Amino acid sequence: MSAGAGRPPGDGAAGGGFETLAIHAGQEPDPLTGAVVPPIYQVSTYAQDGVGGLRAGYEYSRSANPTRTALEECLAALEGGVRALAFASGMAAEDCLLRTVCAPGDHVLIPHDAYGGTYRLFDKVLSGWQVSYRPVHLADTGAVRRALAERPVRVVWVETPTNPLLSVVDITALAQACREAGALLVVDNTFASPYLQNPLALGADAVVHSTTKYLGGHSDVVGGAVVVADPGLGERLAFVQNATGAVAGPFDAWLTLRGIRTLPVRMDRHGRNAARVADMLATHPAVTEVFYPGLPGHPGHEVAAKQMRGFGGMVSFRVRGGEEEAVAVCGRTRLFTLGESLGGVESLIEHPSRMTHASTAESPLAVPGDLVRLSVGIESVDDLLEDLRQALPR
Repeated sequence: MSAGAGRPPGDGAAGGGFETLAIHAGQEPDPLTGAVVPPIYQVSTYAQDGVGGLRAGYEYSRSANPTRTALEECLAALEGGVRALAFASGMAAEDCLLRTVCAPGDHVLIPHDAYGGTYRLFDKVLSGWQVSYRPVHLADTGAVRRALAERPVRVVWVETPTNPLLSVVDITALAQACREAGALLVVDNTFASPYLQNPLALGADAVVHSTTKYLGGHSDVVGGAVVVADPGLGERLAFVQNATGAVAGPFDAWLTLRGIRTLPVRMDRHGRNAARVADMLATHPAVTEVFYPGLPGHPGHEVAAKQMRGFGGMVSFRVRGGEEEAVAVCGRTRLFTLGESLGGVESLIEHPSRMTHASTAESPLAVPGDLVRLSVGIESVDDLLEDLRQALPR
């Protein structure tokens, strides 16, 4: 693995190391009180110094809020972007980005195993706006190039690793293909987090996050973000964000910043625990297949080792006995909580085809019924292993 591959550029004011940026970027001590944590500016409007005379650039918190600004500056630094925008949810971030860069008649390539909410956005919402999509196995760069050659493509929408099958896409190779075809490359970096992977440094045009997940890290806040490499695109996104209004509230922004400060240490523990879980599952007689980029047999292992700093905390596996047995396993765990979402300090288990990916049922993106997805937390790994062993069929 290439340690530090794709890391963001340093920020002179905050220092260049990722751990330093996570604690200090956008978070200088409050100039009035010296508070070392940015205050929660729970305010809707701001006094102006005369008509049109904005004080520090703030007029109304839909347009900008100091706590949200702190989060956006931190996210931009962590991803190595020129601008970040924080939203009320990951889906709000996706919607704003797509409505900014796409017009009726545009075509988008999406992963063949995309997140169910992303598929629903394209299939049920943007289709009514005459934006079409095509699922493609994006880990196959040749297949992507062929799809780009068949018709004009506005956006190639990437998840890497994907949700829930943990496919890995070569971001650098796709970035080159997109540049040659005149398409924008957007990477959903939620599963990796900016600690493990920096798509902008690898050639992507924009990065999206559900900050609800690893960035927040404590299952107590919902949010989203877009980070971009081009200032002009950042300005266009900011205009649409203000016009449509799906912004992160100040307390949500503050909670996300609080989570980011411990992101590096949490991700290290998530990854160590997930690797142990994947190794155990790979040898369990009740498991027919394990999806984890850290396993040497994973088809994307070499690409992940090249472009990621670690392999993350998500593991999926298929259960011998089919869908009903997979559902039963989800109901028998004691430490792994049955629930949607991921990326919190606690471990979660879910049945994708009936839960997070139910919207893909009866579609080409439908996930296997015998699939179980784990978000491996930071508990004692021996306790997690024992919990899975007792839940799996004997």
